[in-house]
Formats: sequence, C-alpha cells, structure tokens
Amino acid sequence: MKTKNKIFCIGLNKTGTSSLHEAFKILGFRSVHYDCNEGKIKDIISDNHKNKNNLLSGIEHYNAYSDWNHPSINHLYKEFDKQYPNSKFILNTRNLEDWLISREKHVKKKPNLKELQKKYPSSAWFNIDKKAWKKEWIELHKEIKDYFKDRPNDFLIIDVPKGEGWEKLCPFLEVPFPDQPFPHCNKSNPKFYKLKKFLKKYAPKLYNKLKKFKKKIFNKNYK
Repeated sequence: MKTKNKIFCIGLNKTGTSSLHEAFKILGFRSVHYDCNEGKIKDIISDNHKNKNNLLSGIEHYNAYSDWNHPSINHLYKEFDKQYPNSKFILNTRNLEDWLISREKHVKKKPNLKELQKKYPSSAWFNIDKKAWKKEWIELHKEIKDYFKDRPNDFLIIDVPKGEGWEKLCPFLEVPFPDQPFPHCNKSNPKFYKLKKFLKKYAPKLYNKLKKFKKKIFNKNYK
C-alpha cells in the first residue's frame, strides 16, 4: 500500500469522524479516534503543544488521527503540516444546521450535564452555546480552506453524512477500493430530531402519546 506520512482529519466532531476512523482501518491504516491506550488524543496533543514537543509525541505509531479537536487547539493543523511533511489533511464536514442539531443531541445525552454546566459555566460545549459553535465552525472552515487552497494533492473535503465515501477517499489516499461498503457509524436523522423537538414544544400531548407507543412496541419486541 502506498501511504503518506500521516492522515489528519481536521474538521470538527459530529461530522462522520467515527465512520472515517473505521474506513481508515478497513484500508489498513493504524487509526486512532478520540482516545486510545495512551489517553485522550486531544489532551496528549494539547500537552505536547504546551511542552513544546512534537504534537504526536507518544502516539506517533498511528497513521490516522480523528476527533482530536478542541477550540484551543483547532489551529494546530498548521503545526502538523510543519512537523509531519507529506501528510494528508481531510476536512470532514456536513450541513451546518444538521451539525448543530447533532452536537446538541450528543451533549444532551450526558447524564450529569446539569452538574457540568454548573462546574463550567463558561463552557460553550456543556452549555450548548450554538452561537459560539457556529462561529467556531465558520472561522475554522474558512481558515482551513484558505490555508490549503493551492494544495489539492494534500487536502480533501469530504461530507460523510451526505453519503460521500470511498469514491473520494481512496483516490485521495492513493489506495485501492475495498470490496466492502463504506462504514456509516452513529447515523442519525436530523429531520426526525427537528420534528421531535417541534412536537415536544407545540404538541406535548401527541408527543407523550407517541413516546408511550414507542416504548410499548419496543418492550413488546424485545421481551
């Protein structure tokens, strides 16, 4: 397999990072997503940056890196580019409004969310600050596109939630197409989530009836 030095997914989370992680593994790359035996990769990268070490010190044995972002280190893709020349950079993206919905849904799943909101009152993440999220998204996308605008061989934009997969990824990485479908992990339907929120707010009686019906059917099928 012809490989480059490293593969970096430099878009934000909830943009198909889990699917890309699985895709990299199918293609034969040693991929790490969010955390590993060494710890959370965003913390490792952040600590290396503070201590002026190579950003991947301690996790350099991997080939592909995804879901490492945090507002304080989003810009470090430029340092990756300097420290690991001849690498490939992927802007994993999706429809902005769908991304906001997916992020909100993800954060609300935390069982101790209220405690975290009190503990970190200025956290845009825990307090679901969509205005800050949107600003982070727009600014990061613009900066990345400007930075790589004259480097098509090193930079790819891919929208996995929209259905893009092997047809874009394999030619970019210069690897053969695998004989299996592109993986789609954590797939959700933003339109269904919008409807659910609408019913909960404007038709609570109908919402509760549908919720009870769903629970009844679920229990019946899985007893």
